[in-house]
Amino acid sequence: MLGLMAKKVGMTQIFDADGNLVPVTVLRIDPNVVIAQKTEEKDGYAAVTLGVDDMKPQRVSKPYGGQFPENITPKKRIREFRDFEKEVAVGDSLGVDLFEGIRYVDVTGVSKGKGFQGVVRRYKFGGGRRTHGSKFHREPGGTGQSTYPGKTFKNVKLPGHMGNEQVTTLSIRLVQVDKEKQLLMIRGSVPGINKGLVVVRAAVKR
Repeated sequence: MLGLMAKKVGMTQIFDADGNLVPVTVLRIDPNVVIAQKTEEKDGYAAVTLGVDDMKPQRVSKPYGGQFPENITPKKRIREFRDFEKEVAVGDSLGVDLFEGIRYVDVTGVSKGKGFQGVVRRYKFGGGRRTHGSKFHREPGGTGQSTYPGKTFKNVKLPGHMGNEQVTTLSIRLVQVDKEKQLLMIRGSVPGINKGLVVVRAAVKR
């Protein structure tokens, strides 16, 4: 699996090869440094650990800094990618060149938090009649039973915290790669806030 960590930096419009104006989300790839490699023989699986964003030395605790080789500055964000399809070595810096020739990608990020919401907003419930005197407008309705077992089961759709959860958008089109500025131009829904961290990988279903 080929993948890198990126930052969502906003939206813009570009012209494709056919002259069509395409709205895109812009992702910036900061240098993804290879921190460690895991092998089948030693660890039981193959993986590559990448890190981005240097930490200030005074903010690095000894236990956290101990996982980084001596020649690598400790990173704020680290992530493991299993079955990495490219040969890399510890200390290598990876960029947008990794996505050369790839047309579709999957993007994983943490969606925007929307706070505590009711069932109409959270699950698109229809609600009740809006006429005067109905007394049932935006409530969830009955959730339990009058007889056995007389309780509300788990996973019932009820009001609660909406958003702020990991979301993966599959098979969205990679329109353009800017090697000079280390940018990816993607057409499609990308989860998360501006300046938020996302993981971009080659699409698994394309």
